Amino acid sequence: MSDVTPTAAAPSGPPGAEPTTPPTTPPATGLELRTGAVPRRQVASWALWDWATQPFNSVIVTFVFTALYLTGSSFLPAEVAALDAGDPRREQALAGLTSGLGAWITVAGVLVALLAPVLGQRADVAGRRKAWLGGSTVALVVCMLALFAVRADPAYFVLGAVLIALGSVASEIAGVNYNAMLVQVATPGTVGRVSGLGWGLGYVGGIVALVLVVVADLADWWGMPTDDGLPYRVIAVGCALWAAAFAWPLFRYVPEAPAADRPRVGLLRGYVRLWRDVVELFRTSRPTFWFLLASAVFRDGLAGVFTFGAVIASVSFGFGSTEVMVFGIAANLVAGVSTIAVGRLDDRLGARAVIIASLTGLVVAGLAVVGLHDLGKGVFWAGGLLLCCFVGPAQAASRSFLARVTPAGRESEIFGLYATTGRAASFLAPGLWTLLIALTGATIWGTLGVVAVILAGLLLMLAVRDPRAAGAARG
Repeated sequence: MSDVTPTAAAPSGPPGAEPTTPPTTPPATGLELRTGAVPRRQVASWALWDWATQPFNSVIVTFVFTALYLTGSSFLPAEVAALDAGDPRREQALAGLTSGLGAWITVAGVLVALLAPVLGQRADVAGRRKAWLGGSTVALVVCMLALFAVRADPAYFVLGAVLIALGSVASEIAGVNYNAMLVQVATPGTVGRVSGLGWGLGYVGGIVALVLVVVADLADWWGMPTDDGLPYRVIAVGCALWAAAFAWPLFRYVPEAPAADRPRVGLLRGYVRLWRDVVELFRTSRPTFWFLLASAVFRDGLAGVFTFGAVIASVSFGFGSTEVMVFGIAANLVAGVSTIAVGRLDDRLGARAVIIASLTGLVVAGLAVVGLHDLGKGVFWAGGLLLCCFVGPAQAASRSFLARVTPAGRESEIFGLYATTGRAASFLAPGLWTLLIALTGATIWGTLGVVAVILAGLLLMLAVRDPRAAGAARG
């Protein structure tokens, strides 16, 4: 009995949903249609793309370029930058940079939400996932190269923020097609470990890139001039070259997906088809529909862990800039190792079990960081790294779960919806974070906002049926 066949007669979905009966013959998934083993070179080449592009997220977006450069004093007017660190005018100006970057990233999120599922649909129908992945990967590399032009001057702030936002759009669109290709390099018995390998290599790639940055910083950039933001601009170029150097094996060794047996339509007509497809998804592949909703919530909480982790470390626990980068290295290492290791449990126990266990661990670790805050930095090192142990497995298992329940020939479209639903809920963790800090006046309490979103996602996930377990029960 296949481990991906949804239950035919039992109603599914969160408590209180209308009990309806899906068709007795649900559409086959891409994994069900795969026969034979996948060559290891294809698996490794696919997973290496995660390694190649991760420095954009870890080095540019999270820990270095935006956190230490683009939203720092280099982009303040000279008279404001000269003020003491605690001066309210200086702090307000820095907050303006942070909110400005956030506004551009929000625009990027809206673009992803509008474009991802329709562009994914077009890639499925044309059988051009790899072509779309290649184009968006090139766009990401170009955005990183262009960051070299962002000089340490307030006049260049908007350019930097726009390039970061465009890079985020390219990264997300690329991720849609990359995730969809999971069914091309995995079988029902290996999808968990293959997904975990990709996520794990991504984290390890982030580690190596961050280590190189820390070494360069400790070596005073080997005599490189540090004015005009040159080290940070060189870092961006290095990340671009890294992506180009390691992404190419996927395009050389992983075959293109066949075209789906569906007629092509124009871009605007694609939105009409998308709506009909969502309705059909609810009717014929109920686990996919409910999982998209549940994962939208808990993935926003997972994103909040990394988005605000460095802020909590520096503001609430007094970490310096070097300590933040060192913690980032340790965090990526722990996340990478745990993700690769737990991938095998995904194949044995099912993705749903891994997701639920990971989300439970995140809630417990997050509460511990807040409750034991007064004990000092050691609490964040222990609790923060424990959080990272669970983030990666939850992310990788989410990808493998969706691959197990997505109808064949619609992978890019469904992973586009995966990106869209995630964007639709992306206000939850930042909103609760901001609200709790505003109410309490202390950054550490914002952590509870992230924990609350993860907990809500956990409760929703408990109502999502596991097709693998259902198939085993009928078999």
